[in-house]
Order: sequence, then C-alpha cells, then structure tokens
Amino acid sequence: MTEPIAVTREMIEAWADDASGPVALHLRQKLLPVEGEDGVIFPPTYADIGYNIDTLSDGTKVATIDSVGSQANRIEPLFKRPELAPLVPQITIRFGNEKSVSLLDIGHRLADAAVRNSTLADEVRSAFEALQLRGDAEPIARLAPTSLVFGVWDSRGGGSKVPRLINSVIRAWQVEELTRSAVYIPPVDYAALEVFSEEDRETAEGNTKSPLAQKGFVHVPAGRAPGGILARGGIFRDVTVNLVALRRLNEGLPNGPTLRRYVLGLTLVAAVTPQDGFLRQGCLLAPDPAAPAAWVSVGRDGARTPVALPEQLVLAFAESAAKGFGVAPPRTVEFSSDRARRDVADQKAGTTTGRGGRKGASRKSAASEGDDGDEG
Repeated sequence: MTEPIAVTREMIEAWADDASGPVALHLRQKLLPVEGEDGVIFPPTYADIGYNIDTLSDGTKVATIDSVGSQANRIEPLFKRPELAPLVPQITIRFGNEKSVSLLDIGHRLADAAVRNSTLADEVRSAFEALQLRGDAEPIARLAPTSLVFGVWDSRGGGSKVPRLINSVIRAWQVEELTRSAVYIPPVDYAALEVFSEEDRETAEGNTKSPLAQKGFVHVPAGRAPGGILARGGIFRDVTVNLVALRRLNEGLPNGPTLRRYVLGLTLVAAVTPQDGFLRQGCLLAPDPAAPAAWVSVGRDGARTPVALPEQLVLAFAESAAKGFGVAPPRTVEFSSDRARRDVADQKAGTTTGRGGRKGASRKSAASEGDDGDEG
C-alpha cells in the first residue's frame, strides 16, 4: 500500500483556492457492531417501507444504516462542544420562557420555520438574497456557516440552494433480514379481579387495536416484526468532501479566499472528528481496528492519492481560519408566535413570506431517525 502523503497547512489552503487541485477527499471506514462481525444491527425504519434495503442487479442487498441527511444532523451538533464552539456563531432560539434550542440542532438550518419566524428572520432573508443576487455567501457564513458545510435550501423563501460540502452515509452490504416475535403477558388476570368481564378479555386478547390491549390489561402477541439484519459484506461509512463546490463559494469576489478557508476548516473538522457510534436502539457501531480508515485525495484525472489528515492539524487550521474570518459572539433570538401564525396563514393562502415569490414544499422524510432528506 502506498504511504500516505502528510498533509500540510499549505496543501489545505491550496485545496480551497487552486482550481486545478483535487476534486474531492474521500474516506472509507469499516464499522463493526459491538457484538462482533456477525452481530445483528437494526437499521432505521421508514414509513410504508420498513428498512430501506435495495437489491442490486447481481442480487446483492444493500441496507441504509444512516442516511446522508441523518449523518449531517448527527455531525452538526459537534460544534456545540467546548473545544469546537468558538469556531462558529452560537445562536440560540428561545421559545418564550419554556424552551431554547441551538441553531446547530435545527434540521433545516437557516431555512427552518423556527428561524424564519424569529427575530433573526430579516438578517436571514438578507443573507439568502446576497447569495442569490450577488453570489456572496459571506452573510450566511456570518450567521450560520454550518449551513454552507451541510447544505441548506431556502425552499419556503427565495429558493436559494447551497449544496452540502460534506457527504457522509453508512451502508451495510450483502444483508440478510431477520424477524422477531414477542408477546406481552399481564402480571395478573384482570378479568378475575372483575376489572372487566371474561367475555371482554376473550374479545380483546390478541387484538392490538383493542383498548384493553393498548392499556396492557390482556395478552398481546406480536409476530414476525422486523428483527434487524446481518451484514455479510460488511458495514462501511463513506465520507466525501466536495472541493469543487467549496471553490465555487464567492468565486471571483475579494472576500473569497478568507471565506473558503474558513468554511473548508469547518468542513474538515466535521469530516475528521470521531462520531458517537450509537445510532439507535440495537445499532451501536465502532471502527474495525483490523481495517484502518484511510483518506484519499481524488484528482481531476481520477487518480487516488492516500493522504494523512490528522485531527490535530485540521483543528489548528480551522482555528486559524476562524480567527482570520472573525466569528460573531453568541447570541439569543426570540421566536415569534405572531410571525409564525402569519406564516401559516400565508401558506394556507398559497403565498410565502419570502421575497422570492415561490411557494415552497416540504421534503422532510418520515425516517425514524429524523432524516430530513436533501435538506439535512
């Protein structure tokens, strides 16, 4: 195997600015269930289809373990960690006196209804307009640079669309589906205690729609539900950093180099920071120590060059780039129920609160893990 090239600060700067440079960085990481190679894992379940399993032309079955949108939603909150928080503006949206939510936890980022109907709305609209009218992404970077890293679509406003710079997905290969069955047995015979009649018990047992079954008063069997999968061909996480899309940010504008280096620093931090492998109940994954992950730089000619991309170097570059760009201090903005009611009324009337004059439609999927499709 070719010895990886040690990445330097100068190389990272060139990635941000050199149009003849590599088109992407790619990482393939093999993962294992904590139970071992033959451990059973549970993919996300989606409305109407259950597990998302595709069958290829050769019969190979491939299961989605964590989608692109879901991975983005897991990675973005890493920037709330104390060591990473200074890299991005920390904006909190307060919903009255009851609840506060970090912008880093909001799925549609700057285009979310929670943001659109807050006191941040006018700044956000102006930022999207700057991108749409002048190709200037700096106002977005000043507010929420992770919207540039993970992508954002102002589908309910002016229609501005920013492609994600980092694409991460986890798939399992050559999968076999399992099923599981169960039965609930109440601790006592409630009919014998005259909570209800014996006839009521006989009618309700086995009927999951029965009120007595739903309240846990009678036996309730559950047969042949999805029981996870075995991944005979391994579980792999693929991470791609799109350097072509990065270089298009503020291309030809005086503030372009500073902006691109700042956003690239954040993107690389998102790419190399280790993830928590607990994806959902029954799906706890860890890297396979027998198959170390390896980054490659993909050239315009398709050549794949192994590169060493240490986390410490990436963080140092990101910190320096953030200092050069200037990160706004933390702030709290207020959600407006009145503004939200007007937003709902406008939508019902077939209009939109954005100035683009385009009626937006939600594309949020019904995935159980909160995947939000192309907007995540």
